[in-house]
Amino acid sequence: MKRIAALGAFALSLAALGPAPSGDRDGLDRFRNQSVEWAVCADAPLAASGTECARITVPLDYGEPTGRTIEIAVSRIASKDPSKRRGILQTNPGGPGERGLGMPGKLRRTMPAEVASAYDIIGMDARGIGESTPLDCGLKRSSWLLYAPGADRPGFDESVRRSREDARACWEKRPDLLPHLSTRNIARDVDIVRAALGERRTSWFGQSYGTVLGSVYAELFPHRVDRLVLDSAPDPAEYPLETVRRSGPANERALDDFAAWAAPRHREYGLGTTPTAVRAGVHATIERAAREPISVGGHRLTDHELPLLLLVTVGDDTLNPEFAALLGLLRDAADGKPVTVPGRLTGVLDLLFTGAGTARAADYAAQLGIFCADAAMPRDPEHYWRAVERSRHSQPVFGPLTHAPLPCAFWKDMPRESPTLIDNTTPALQIQATGDTRTAYASGLGMHRAMRASRLVTVSARAHAIYLNHPGECARRAVNAYLLHGELPARDIVCAP
Repeated sequence: MKRIAALGAFALSLAALGPAPSGDRDGLDRFRNQSVEWAVCADAPLAASGTECARITVPLDYGEPTGRTIEIAVSRIASKDPSKRRGILQTNPGGPGERGLGMPGKLRRTMPAEVASAYDIIGMDARGIGESTPLDCGLKRSSWLLYAPGADRPGFDESVRRSREDARACWEKRPDLLPHLSTRNIARDVDIVRAALGERRTSWFGQSYGTVLGSVYAELFPHRVDRLVLDSAPDPAEYPLETVRRSGPANERALDDFAAWAAPRHREYGLGTTPTAVRAGVHATIERAAREPISVGGHRLTDHELPLLLLVTVGDDTLNPEFAALLGLLRDAADGKPVTVPGRLTGVLDLLFTGAGTARAADYAAQLGIFCADAAMPRDPEHYWRAVERSRHSQPVFGPLTHAPLPCAFWKDMPRESPTLIDNTTPALQIQATGDTRTAYASGLGMHRAMRASRLVTVSARAHAIYLNHPGECARRAVNAYLLHGELPARDIVCAP
């Protein structure tokens, strides 16, 4: 999505908000009572989708509401039938680090008209992301979760060096913003948006990280929640470090699942006649990349880059043919054969491996900033080396990548607030896939337990962000019925494969 131009004419300064009224106990009424001016989005695809854009002012530091302010970019697709409008549906696409202004358009295209008519669907670039005071640390690589340690200690030491450098670069460039990027503060921003839009309560649709944000909002503002949908959730008690680590075994299982699919199709894809042979071929390609980089689409991939490429492409069982084609292409490129890189793969490669200075690199930096503002992580590199070594046997492809040190291990400051303990009885509908590689199913059960009044819809698939991305109708019907009528299923549901 292109970055939308700043709506300078509609940006609100603190002075424009006026003085805090008497009786304003937390100093936030000036933000809650600000006016919101909607305009056609400057971004052409957003405008074409019928999305409107605006800016809302929030405090940088909620502990000092009279101090510096920042702007949050929001978007809206209004109900086309005001007589059926129930309220607002706020959204988050995940990440953290995903831009949210396009989320209303994506949901509007998926929802039945009667569900969409019940809400003004609201998108938001969370603080630090996109058009909302973006965090650009000037990182020298597009993704901080990029360099897998490889097979030996020197590779691990290089991953430590890179993580230290990323942490240093961020703190040198944005020490003013980094302490304030926590999910708790983003949830507070969500509530300011709700209030500024004149709504007593809000409904919520969040996928992936957006489920964490939704659960934190429900914990901080339970009386403001109307209907709450959590799509592909991690265990909030494990977020973020253990969520990343759980993705290692989840991706190994996904690779096994793919191998079982590919083996009977050896004549078509040539990857091996047994699942074991398909697996062995993947391992062999990584080992070859360690000896000699594989040139694909203008990028040189070693055993330090390949695991991330495989991790982001194996997670959807509806794309098994594309993943099979990728493995064949990597094998042929390693053999020195000429290969044609399809446009979709070119986009993935550029997204992951294009260097610093891109908008996506800034979004990855924001993801890092949110992680590190939310929770402290072990600071001893040897802790990570032991975790990497333990993971190698059962997670040979993805374990070293997901157990390597994150830059948070070398963050200058500790989080300003403790992580939010999720334990409430706010009603919620949660949908979760058994083969999810990003937020593993066992982890999602932790969210289900923490949100004690939730109902769980289980989808037997290798998928993530189910409502928008999975072709099955079972979970989608449950979400639509809940958003439209407000009634949770009487019990948890398991969708037929």
